[in-house]
Amino acid sequence: MRRQDDQPGVVKRQFGHRARLALDSAQAAVLDGQAHAARTTWNLLHDWWLMLPKAQRTLAAADTVIRQGRAELDWLGVLPAQAAQAVLKTYFQAWRNCWEGRAGAPEFKARFRTRMSIDIPQGRDLHVVRVHRRWGMVNIPKLGRVRFRWTRDLPVGRHADKHHKITGARLVKDALGWHIAFRVATLAQAPAPHPGPEVGIDAGITIPLALSDSETAEHEPWLSKKEEARLLHFEQRAARRRGHRKKGERTSRRLHKTYDQIARIRATAKRRRDDWQHKTTTAIANTYGTVVVEALSLGNMTRSAKGTVDQPGKRVAQKAGLNRSILGEAWGRTVELLAYKLASRGGTLAEVPAPGTSQECWQCHTVTPDSRRNQAEFVCNNPACGWEGNADHNAARNVLHRYRTGHALVPAAGRAVVRRATNGVKPATAR
Repeated sequence: MRRQDDQPGVVKRQFGHRARLALDSAQAAVLDGQAHAARTTWNLLHDWWLMLPKAQRTLAAADTVIRQGRAELDWLGVLPAQAAQAVLKTYFQAWRNCWEGRAGAPEFKARFRTRMSIDIPQGRDLHVVRVHRRWGMVNIPKLGRVRFRWTRDLPVGRHADKHHKITGARLVKDALGWHIAFRVATLAQAPAPHPGPEVGIDAGITIPLALSDSETAEHEPWLSKKEEARLLHFEQRAARRRGHRKKGERTSRRLHKTYDQIARIRATAKRRRDDWQHKTTTAIANTYGTVVVEALSLGNMTRSAKGTVDQPGKRVAQKAGLNRSILGEAWGRTVELLAYKLASRGGTLAEVPAPGTSQECWQCHTVTPDSRRNQAEFVCNNPACGWEGNADHNAARNVLHRYRTGHALVPAAGRAVVRRATNGVKPATAR
């Protein structure tokens, strides 16, 4: 959020909303062509940039080259002009991020490994209207009017003005089809401090989220037994077909089809996980004023145990399964969702050091050997204490205790990890 200087107590809020498009096969083919044209525009621009001397690499020269290419190549001209300009701006921004140390250098976009997307930079071109309770209509350049699933109120019609409007959109394709992500800017009252209590959260596998007040947030497996069996079947089929492919030979259409079937099942699991995360984090943000989480290093936690040729690792398969479970829970995304949802409600998200929270007793705050009997049970071996209870709730209470005793993390740059209402910006897939 950004505070408006001319309107005290009012903040400018920018967020996104993603909705599913209802396309027939012909419309989907048109968007596929535009997305491939956008990807090719990026690749041609990248080659042009690397071939020219540094003195000739200018935005004006790149714009001239793109205009000439769209005029001479019909298959490149299917991309709307504003979408082509958006590719150019994104490419130049990628180099700025590289020069400023925020990202690596831009790279070539491969056909089958690149996410297909098309940018619509101006909201006035969309002409969004609501048809009825479940569906809306949006205008897509060079395609026309298309229906989309209406799942959230948008500033359209009489509800839209210069302060409340759709500023643009991006068309994105995943394994389940084409979606549109609207960019929305509105004005809202600055949130008052959240009156809710403080809570610590411990993230785990058996219990996804354990709270310090003995509450839990759990979910069913993302895929049913039948879906897991289908996924395993397609993965085995893909492995067999890869075995018949010779080195350097192009991937067959049958193998690509199998890859698509695998991607659709995994996309279904991801969508269910996102839905659960949104609902769970919204409930937590509505209930608690301060949420404390562990500062987990997921990269280190999910590092492979293979080792080296000279020193091979142990229990590699078991560690690989644990890594898949950790990555499947997407703890980092849960923290991101909590950050902006708490910020928009006047709440606070804080992070504390993670080491030792599972081995420490929350009652006497001593660490004794073998206190954690198993995944679910904690028994303090201190003779003066002897507390017994759920191990995850014990860790969550330790997390909250560390925050209350002043152990909230502060990075070296001096910016506190505590995230408050002044820096919450909702990501494009938020609800």
